Parts: sequence; structure tokens; C-alpha cells
Amino acid sequence: MSTKNHTDKNAPSIAIIGGGASGLMCAVSASAEGASVTLFEKNKSQKMIASEKYYDNAYLGKKLLITGKGRCNVTNLCTREEFLNNVPVNNKFLFAAFSSFPPEKVMGFFEANGIPLKTERGNRVFPVSDRSQDILLALKRTLKENNVKIVNQCVDSIAIHENKICGLTDSNGKEYVFDKVVVCTGGISYPQTGSDGDGYRFAQSVGHTVIPAKPSLVPFEIEEDWCRSLQGLSLKNIKLSVLDKEKNKVLFSEMGEMLFTHFGISGPLVLSASSHIRDFTKDRFSVLIDLKPALDEKTLDSRLLSDFQKYNNKNIENALVDLLPHKLIRVFVALCGLSPEDKPNGITKQKRQNMVSVLKKMELSIRSFCPIEEAIITSGGVKTSEINPSTMESKTIKGLYFAGEVIDVDAYTGGFNLQIAFSTGYLAGLSAAKMQEEV
Repeated sequence: MSTKNHTDKNAPSIAIIGGGASGLMCAVSASAEGASVTLFEKNKSQKMIASEKYYDNAYLGKKLLITGKGRCNVTNLCTREEFLNNVPVNNKFLFAAFSSFPPEKVMGFFEANGIPLKTERGNRVFPVSDRSQDILLALKRTLKENNVKIVNQCVDSIAIHENKICGLTDSNGKEYVFDKVVVCTGGISYPQTGSDGDGYRFAQSVGHTVIPAKPSLVPFEIEEDWCRSLQGLSLKNIKLSVLDKEKNKVLFSEMGEMLFTHFGISGPLVLSASSHIRDFTKDRFSVLIDLKPALDEKTLDSRLLSDFQKYNNKNIENALVDLLPHKLIRVFVALCGLSPEDKPNGITKQKRQNMVSVLKKMELSIRSFCPIEEAIITSGGVKTSEINPSTMESKTIKGLYFAGEVIDVDAYTGGFNLQIAFSTGYLAGLSAAKMQEEV
């Protein structure tokens, strides 16, 4: 991104509301085109990170810092088709945005700004340093170089006249004049990062339709009490499936890692699975866990027989130490209808087959999603049919643009949601920065 002359009299003045991933990238692309850019960020830092050098008055990228468990899964190095397959909601809306700023360009931007990247399992891209701060600092350095102004103030309302943007008003009643406004406020997940639904309010106030927000990429609350007794236990290399019992259809099935919690289950597999459930009702969905996906039932039965012979004189719970995590054994034995003191030589073939069945299909009933505040992203937002996908501009309000999670698009885990934020933010900034006679 090369920076144009900022003194061009025809360059529009642009307000960007929200200093998250989409807002930061929007500010980068708009300012690189020569626009006069002001970024409004309401978060104020209580304690800045030690390496922070620029814009210390504003806590920019608060949610960006916690993505990927603090490592920042920047993007996913995939094709457009693979990307769209990982966007279950309104993926066609993203054709132009993805094409304007695909993963290769996202990676090129950060690497050109001194942040080496690496590609891991599933084409997930991270900074080599495994530090999300480095990604944020690259964005902030660029804003400083491009003379982007930061206003650490909450926006109260957007001002329009004859269906055209004319500025905005902050929470102190101060009025600002702008040619364009880009709403990059995020959804309502993780409200402690500043995503509290402001963008939905702005959109509705000027006549836009907002699809009701729902949690996506969120843990499950589980009915079974025994699940909570396993709190803290992480299972790796298992297969997790989600069954829609009403339709008798498997909605999701993948191998990976999950975690038992005090309320139910979480972890990468669970978060991914949650985004496949669109019309949640209680008692309709269940989770099926295959504890030994690499073994078929016949092989697993042979494995049980081998362990029973090895621990023939032990109690059944001690005979399973080579097969299952210690914390899981008592729960598993109970689910199989056995007593911990049962002896392996007393386990009939029928009981052993039942054990195999539980190992291959441990079932949990989903009571509910965890609260939307605990979701990684929000499903729902400004209706895509009311936004021009080639520019991210409102179809009804001239000079108003939307980018990122505030729009009704969301994706699975793996860097796809940050790619959406960067692509839509980039395109919105590029479009908003066009000279007045071009618009």
C-alpha cells in the first residue's frame, strides 16, 4: 500500500468508528489512498503493553490481541473456494472483498511491515513470534506513518442529510463534519473489548435492517452432570460430531481437541461445531464423541481383550489405565453400567461390546449455547442485501460504509473471521477514499 499525497483538496474526510481488526485495516487502506482519516475508538487503556510505542492514548485492537489465544491467527492461506466453504452465512457477499484483499495480500502487508509469518496445520497463519502484539503494532505504525488521527471518544450518533452522510456526534455532544463514515464496531461478543452493539444501533437509526445477533463459535452447556466432574480434562485426537436428532442428520464431524468445563464443553472442536447449529432448540442436538477414532470396533475390542489379560487380577478401572485418561475412567465405567470393582475376567462379550460402543459414541445432550458475551464472534448484523458488496457502501445512505463483524457474515475457526475483517475493512477504506468526483 503506497501512500498518496494527503494535501489533495478533493480527498474525502473519513470517520472510522471502531479500532478493531476491520477498523484498523480500513484506516490503513483509506489513508494509503490519500484520504483524511479519523479513527474513533472508545476504549481507553488502563495499562499499555510494554512494547507499545504509538497512539498510547487509545486502546486499539483490544479483541485482536486475544485472538488465537494471544497468538493471532492472522488469516488462512486458502483459495477463494476454500474460504467461501468456511463461511456458512452469506458467503457470496464476500466475493469482491476477498478478491480485493485475499490472504496473500494480507500476509504481504504484515511481512512488508516487518512481521514474519508462518503457516501451521490447516493453513492457519500466525506471526513467527506467536505474539498478537506484533500484528497490532504493524497496523498502528502504518496509521502513524499515514497521519491517521485517533479520537479516544465514544460516538453517539451518525448525522445524515438527504440520505447522505454529513458527519457524527460524540457522547459529549461534540459535532464533527465528515464526507464518509465507516462503521467497524464489531458484534456483541466479548463486550469487555468494546463490542457492545453500537454498530447495530447506528445502522437501525438510519433505516438499515439488522439481523438479530446470535452467538457463534461458542462453548456448549451440557445436560449431563457427569460432564462437570471432568472439568479441566482436555481430550486430544478425538472425533466430535453434532447430531440433529430432529432430522437425524450429522451437522458436523471433525477430529481434534476439546475441553470439559464447569458448565459443559469447550475447545477448538466445540467452537467450530457451534457455528454449524443455526436454529437451536433444547433437546434437539447432541454431541457424539469418538474417543478412539483411529481404531474400528473390531480392533478396539481386541485392544480391550489385550488390556484385560494384562490386568486380569485388577479392578476394571485399573485395567483401563493404558486406554483412557485417569480422570475419565470412573465416568466411562459408570456409563458402561459397570462397577469400578468389577474384574476384567468377569466382563462378558456383550458388556465388552457395550464398552466399545461407548468408546466410539459417548453422547452428550446440548442444553444451550453459552451466553453470547462468551462467543468468539457474533452471527447476525447489518443485512447484506442492503450493502453494496463491491464497495461495502450502504445502498440507501450515500457515504455510509460497513465492515467486519457488524455485517451479517461469519465463518468457522481457522483465521477465516479475521480474513473477513481485513478484506471488508480494506475494501471499505479503499472505496470511501475515492475522490469526490469518482463517487
